[in-house]
Amino acid sequence: MTSKIAVCTAVIATFGAIFSYMGGATQANAGLYKNNAAIKKTEASNQWNYFQSKSTKQALAEFARDTATDDERKQGWQAKVTRYEQEKTDIQTAAKKLEAEASQWDAQSEEQMHQHHRWAQATTVLQVSIALAAIALLTKKKWLERAMFGVAVAGLVVGGLAAFHV
Repeated sequence: MTSKIAVCTAVIATFGAIFSYMGGATQANAGLYKNNAAIKKTEASNQWNYFQSKSTKQALAEFARDTATDDERKQGWQAKVTRYEQEKTDIQTAAKKLEAEASQWDAQSEEQMHQHHRWAQATTVLQVSIALAAIALLTKKKWLERAMFGVAVAGLVVGGLAAFHV
């Protein structure tokens, strides 16, 4: 019984170390992805600010066009109004694209955090299994040995769920 539990404990500890590493890696990825989302949100905000400045310029050009007294000046201001309108359309497209990219990074971050929690759960369950192995060795109780194996299998199942992104 002692050697069997010792070997199983070593195997469980090995899987626990791998699961722990994977948990840390997914947590780091989640942080990086969240950072990328924040960068894209800032870039989108900058684009919206630029859009607003073009809207202000357009409004001023429209006012100047509407108050101009001769047709030549009205046409000059109208050209600027048209230019600002096109620039705003391009800026708006860029801002919406950046917002979509930010949403994608946020979604990837959430997925990584979910996976991180699964790895952490698997690691914790395997640690409980190792604790049960120690108690089984000390008490020489067969039911504790069976409990250790059952909990270890549960930990491996949770690790499998993490590996398959469930």
